[in-house]
Amino acid sequence: MGFGSMLMDISSEMVHSLLPVFMVSVLGASMVSVGLIEGVAEATASFVKAFSGALSDRWRNRKLPMLFGYGLSALTKPVFALAQTVGWVFVARFADRIGKGIRGAPRDALVADIAPAGLRGAAFGLRQALDSAGALLGPLTAIALMAAFAGDIQSVMWFSALPAFAAVLLLAVAVREPRAAQRRRGVDASDVMNGSQALPGPAAAKQPPDSEPRQWTVAAIGELSSRYWKVVVLGAVFTLARFSEAFLVLRAQDVGLAIAMVPLVMVVMNLVYAGVAYPAGAIADRVRARRLLVAGLAVLVLADVTLALAATPWAVLGGAALWGLHMGLTQGLMSKLVADTAPAPLRGTAFGIFNLVSGFALLLASLIAGLLWARIGPATTFLAGASFAAVAAAGLIVAGRGARRSGSVSAR
Repeated sequence: MGFGSMLMDISSEMVHSLLPVFMVSVLGASMVSVGLIEGVAEATASFVKAFSGALSDRWRNRKLPMLFGYGLSALTKPVFALAQTVGWVFVARFADRIGKGIRGAPRDALVADIAPAGLRGAAFGLRQALDSAGALLGPLTAIALMAAFAGDIQSVMWFSALPAFAAVLLLAVAVREPRAAQRRRGVDASDVMNGSQALPGPAAAKQPPDSEPRQWTVAAIGELSSRYWKVVVLGAVFTLARFSEAFLVLRAQDVGLAIAMVPLVMVVMNLVYAGVAYPAGAIADRVRARRLLVAGLAVLVLADVTLALAATPWAVLGGAALWGLHMGLTQGLMSKLVADTAPAPLRGTAFGIFNLVSGFALLLASLIAGLLWARIGPATTFLAGASFAAVAAAGLIVAGRGARRSGSVSAR
């Protein structure tokens, strides 16, 4: 599953590392249009995840919706190469993100089904590391092909279809789904509820796996714990502080980085992300979640300030590296928290709801970022992100102190 994610990300990042520049420089799109397209695309993916996750629970089948989603994303790649207007790009990006939405929640639920509870952070970190390795190799491939094709972006996009279809073939052949009994054995309730895995707040009573709903129903969603809903809110707050990565690419162009070298921004970001994700995931199995979350937000503040003040391509690359460090510290951890706080038969639904809320937060954040960029300037966009991240970090710190004063058990 990790290598499948890697191949699809090679394909996607070959496109996405060039797409913002393609829209602005070739198709004449405005910054507000870029923010709208990116925000709507990601929000669409998150909206679809809510349904695909619930269906994977109801059907008790993760692999089929996951494969369908990967296949749909693969089919959209040639459309980017054929695009003649911003409308074409919007349709292709929209369909690509629908594919991502269909596969995302079932895939994450399947990782949680397979991984032992005590290694769940490491498992999500490993998948995320391989995914990020693809996001690193994609822009590198784009740079090489841009040199080979003398800067012809659309020719590069044609090649992006090859790793996408390879990903579908690999997952279709190599991934097997565990039986329901194996899924239940993968849930260790004591690991989840012992105070080392929960979100900060009052300790909850231990619940054995047998207390989980045996069949998916809409009413069963009500069994999702308050601890899980805290994770959902936390994910939305993090997303509001971190808008679309397309603005990193545009910032590099804004300070003078040559178009052919713009994918370097994503290379640097994903190099750090890939290197940090697995160790951070393994650490998340052993230390308090709050510490990693606050550290991730502090790094995001530093990244945004660096990007706001950047006057050279080197400064932007430094900001992108810090952005990747933030992602590595927080993304696998958030997936682990969702898996730890949701019962096994509702994991697909839980991941879907989490991504739905985070997706709408990303839409709002990207629209605000585009408006600030267009009306005030790029520095304001990143300073606003830094401000929101700082407020979120302060809120986590204050909440942690309040929990300790009240004698509640803090979670990892």
